[in-house]
Amino acid sequence: MAVALETESVTKIYESGNVTIKAVDEASLRVEQGEFVGLVGPSGSGKTTMLALMAGLLGSDSGRVTIAGQELTNMSDGQRTRFRRQHIGFVFQASNLIRFLNCQENVELMLKLNGNLSRETRQEAVRLLDRLGLADRLRSLPSQLSGGQQQRVAIARALIHKPAVVLADEPTASLDSKRAHQVVQTFADLIHEQKRAGVMVTHDLRMCRYVDKVIQMMDGRVTRVITEKEDIIALADLGEQGAESDGES
Repeated sequence: MAVALETESVTKIYESGNVTIKAVDEASLRVEQGEFVGLVGPSGSGKTTMLALMAGLLGSDSGRVTIAGQELTNMSDGQRTRFRRQHIGFVFQASNLIRFLNCQENVELMLKLNGNLSRETRQEAVRLLDRLGLADRLRSLPSQLSGGQQQRVAIARALIHKPAVVLADEPTASLDSKRAHQVVQTFADLIHEQKRAGVMVTHDLRMCRYVDKVIQMMDGRVTRVITEKEDIIALADLGEQGAESDGES
């Protein structure tokens, strides 16, 4: 598989008074086409900043970010914005759907922004929503949907323009356990079927059972890369045990 996303020794530094904080410290990772990766770590580990760097929402202080063979590091803000709109899909913690647009219109918005809204692509949007179990909710407004349904619309919006990379920031944070598993399972299936590169930041280790690789971060650094499926499942099982303990307390 070709490499879709790569970061090389990426660093992001914040200054706070006389204090220098390395939110991301020479972090390197690689994601191939058709690969779904979980990016995990405790609060403050740098995973969300890392996601923002990969999305081109932040510029790095050093190092390189390359997506689909194009380096984001030297792009201007305007160039990164255009590149992001065309080549990157994003699923936010909250679905961030436009409240006055229905499901189909929310998905078609990405096509419209890229100047690619046509009868054929509108049909693709309908087929994708159908694949996500939302064929009967095409005309529903976000307020008429459950949290899980809203996130599935957000996934469709992130995939409809055929991006090279899809990034998700804690997509299950506002969902109950059952809906969280359903959403991530569907997300993983679509990443594999469409051969996109997917990266999901998550605090919920249970969701790791659906990924192909886990990248752990601590203090801004990549500390471990887990590729063996049995080790990934063991990590997910550890998350299940932690969730059960929290439920008992």
